[in-house]
Amino acid sequence: MENKMFCFQCQETAGGKGCTQVGVCGKKPEVAAMQDLLVYVTKGLSAVTTRLRAEGKSVKKGINHLVTENLFMTITNANFDYDAIAEHVSITLRAKGELMAALSSRADLPAAALWNDVKENYDAKAVSVGVLSTENEDVRSLRELTTYGLKGLAAYVKHANALGEDDEAIDAFIQQALAKLLDNTMTGEDLTALVLETGKYGVDGMALLDHANTTAYGDPEITEVELGVRKNPGILITGHDLHDLEMLLEQTEGTGVDIYTHGEMLPAQYYPKFKQYKHFAGNYGNAWWKQKEEFEAFHGPILFTTNCLVPPKDSYKDRIFTTGATGFSGCTHIEPKKDGTKDFSAVIAMAKKCEPPQELETGKIVGGFAHNQVLALADKVVAAVKSGAIKKFVVMAGCDGRMKSRAYYAEFAKALPKDTVILTAGCAKYKYIKLGLGDIGGIPRVLDAGQCNDSYSLAVIALKLKEVFGLDDINKLPIVFNIAWYEQKAVIVLLALLHLGVKNIHLGPTLPAFLSPNVAKVLVENFGIGTISTVEDDIKTMIG
Repeated sequence: MENKMFCFQCQETAGGKGCTQVGVCGKKPEVAAMQDLLVYVTKGLSAVTTRLRAEGKSVKKGINHLVTENLFMTITNANFDYDAIAEHVSITLRAKGELMAALSSRADLPAAALWNDVKENYDAKAVSVGVLSTENEDVRSLRELTTYGLKGLAAYVKHANALGEDDEAIDAFIQQALAKLLDNTMTGEDLTALVLETGKYGVDGMALLDHANTTAYGDPEITEVELGVRKNPGILITGHDLHDLEMLLEQTEGTGVDIYTHGEMLPAQYYPKFKQYKHFAGNYGNAWWKQKEEFEAFHGPILFTTNCLVPPKDSYKDRIFTTGATGFSGCTHIEPKKDGTKDFSAVIAMAKKCEPPQELETGKIVGGFAHNQVLALADKVVAAVKSGAIKKFVVMAGCDGRMKSRAYYAEFAKALPKDTVILTAGCAKYKYIKLGLGDIGGIPRVLDAGQCNDSYSLAVIALKLKEVFGLDDINKLPIVFNIAWYEQKAVIVLLALLHLGVKNIHLGPTLPAFLSPNVAKVLVENFGIGTISTVEDDIKTMIG
């Protein structure tokens, strides 16, 4: 059977409607279909684990970790390796089969829980279980909104798991929610409630990862990060997994190889634990979408710990290494050992044979304004607000991307009045963190909290300011939200903010294609969700 494609989970989906031939991200139809099948069998596994819990039986951590990794593998720009995804389908079916034997009853289990087939039939099945298998547009929209939120949540939970942190309640919810997405009796009202509940667990998941990161590496601190290069060969590490970085730093110590961060790994520069490594150099390059030109110039190997991977050019493809949920056919994938450690010796050996990186830029950028650091400056910040030196905070967190319309965010940042402060997290920062926007009484006008999951820090800061000013509603604070989105981790951040009661969020550069007109109307009417227009008009609307 011919592989048919329909994918609209990212902001850059074709025509703002859906990719049907090949993904704008570079994903091929057969890969998209296999990802659909992986989500389907993960829902089936989750229906079984949810039934087991209902029967009072426990579910092992390994199964929880399998569910989160499966979802993570299907995030935009994470895994393009058909064989690796198909192998996870097989692993999931085997795990489900073993768990089925422990059930007291199989009555009323959904078809996804009962389906089991040989690998030769995967492609045929994949065609029938994609997004469009849900015919009702509004039900489909709510199901996919929940699914994409769960994918983002799973990514954050997976990083926490890597550092030994687990939360059974979060895992049980993820699996219960996946099982509910198979239930055709769920009404629109039921599914809307599930969307909002996903936001609640989004907050919990980001808090779990924040605790894991700070326990392992200390609280982020204000840091000047070098943008230039050194004279040694280097390894460029990108993605979000701090545990992978830690292992790489340990294994490269004393080898004469420097480690540079890229993209969403930049905030690793803010953690005290990593600063002890003298060979931990600066940040190289910009956001994920510029990697094709920047990776050419780096000369050394590049290690992808998570998304965002752009299909590499042949000229540097042999220098790409992947690990975790990431993968690309033809690139070396590094699997963990039984104890969870990873051997990066092949990456290091290659680095030693490479020229030092070519310098792209010089100078420094400042970051490290996670919640603990900002709250340490709370008196100074509150005084600036009370004196009128700071009139407004603008949350410009989220994702960067390659669409020309995203130039809006750089222009918006430059057009903001000098008495406004930008709070940011995620790779959206690359649109304005290097613009030199100055400070207000020593407080930088761009406060970078870190990775996309560190949007949690921005929520903590907002809630603390609400408390300090004695307000009963977070929306009464002098804070506005102008958030850029690209993929599914931004979706869980959005749902988390909605759970916290934040309203009137501007989302751009476009609203998600997976929101049907009716679902979009509910979000607009109940939460004030809106899109962006022109810089001039949006400055008037948001800032006044």
